[in-house]
Amino acid sequence: MTDPRSWQSETALLGNADPSDPTGWFERLWASARDGDVTMPWDRDEPHPALATWAGAPSSGTASGTAVVVGCGLGADAEHLSRLGYETTAFDISPTAVAAARDRNPGSSVTYAVGDLLDLPRAWVGAFDLVVEIYTVQAVNRSVRDGLTAGVRSLVAPGGTLLAVQAIAEEGDDDGPPWPLTRAEIEAFGTDGLSAVSIEQLPAPGTPNRPGIWRAEFRRA
Repeated sequence: MTDPRSWQSETALLGNADPSDPTGWFERLWASARDGDVTMPWDRDEPHPALATWAGAPSSGTASGTAVVVGCGLGADAEHLSRLGYETTAFDISPTAVAAARDRNPGSSVTYAVGDLLDLPRAWVGAFDLVVEIYTVQAVNRSVRDGLTAGVRSLVAPGGTLLAVQAIAEEGDDDGPPWPLTRAEIEAFGTDGLSAVSIEQLPAPGTPNRPGIWRAEFRRA
């Protein structure tokens, strides 16, 4: 499992920390990976363990309603939700990532799309019964963190659930990406009509020496 911090050196080579273009490095990274210049980021075929072991998930094939995966990458989390039975949308700001996800999952029932958390399609706002956000907000400069978090919250339908998974911040986490989240920053997902159901601290997958990850569940009334 890829540590959310392990791609820092590769993204640094691509000028990712430019505050004037805080999300532009995603496409540069994915295009460089496609061309073989860097290792393919977030390359996994299985859902993230924090999602796969989430107690709130229905058993396979029994889910109903809509789900969306934010920053879907190669689609492993989206395909997992689809297998659970959700009508699943998955989006990424990088067109190259979206194309790679479609290629990796031929015949998938997931709707893969290009989308920007800071400029979401109106039709997506309040449209999803389950919103899954794993490692996307932390990957973008803190200068736009409030806007990204607000974008994630806006996707949740009335009565819907948000599952957010992010690295836990430690002292010195200022030269990202990533920029892991403090307790206050993970709690910020639970505003604008959302309230916290649970906020857990889990070991970081494959890296026990790290401070771990947040797995936080929120629900809209």
